[in-house]
Amino acid sequence: MVPDHSLPETLPPEPMSLVAAWLAEATRRKDQPNPNAMVLASCDDEGHPSARVVLSKGINVEAGTIRFVTNYESRKAQELAINPRAALVMHWDHQHRQIRIEGIVQKASAADSDEYFATRPRPSQLGAWASAQSQPVASHDALLRQYEAVEARFAGTQAVPRPSNWGGYVLWADAVELWLQGSSRLHDRALWRRHLDQHTGEIRSTGAWAATRLQP
Repeated sequence: MVPDHSLPETLPPEPMSLVAAWLAEATRRKDQPNPNAMVLASCDDEGHPSARVVLSKGINVEAGTIRFVTNYESRKAQELAINPRAALVMHWDHQHRQIRIEGIVQKASAADSDEYFATRPRPSQLGAWASAQSQPVASHDALLRQYEAVEARFAGTQAVPRPSNWGGYVLWADAVELWLQGSSRLHDRALWRRHLDQHTGEIRSTGAWAATRLQP
């Protein structure tokens, strides 16, 4: 059954507070698996798109950013190096909600990546060292042997350092669409846009958000 709810009649001046609130609500629910999962779409230099599921690792409401982590030598990282524009989709079927985010992706600082890597379980830290993500491997057993070699390398060490080819990304949103399922397919949709001012590849300033309600 479709819940009887909608976006505020007067749309809020910025969307990220609602994005964070929706994610927090999905996280609290016991019937919503992987609430922080989101599809990340990127594009190569020939315009070929690719998409995969990654995990949200934090939202900065004030800046209008969302973070994820990956191997910097993966396919997604190679595509983002060529074309830093990307799109994200978060969907919570139990809440009949969807979020679409588009924007510019930049690497997180080394300090930020170090801080997050230190919070990961040790097996995940070792896995980041063991896997040359997106590269061919002879067999699953060969991959396990790579992990065992890394495990032996760091045996007896209290802390596993972050590998230099692994870390965070930050997507600066310049378009955010919120979607709520409605009865008779009269879904509630709203779109926010803003301008991102870049200088030598870095976000220097952000414009004000402008909101528009959309027909379903």
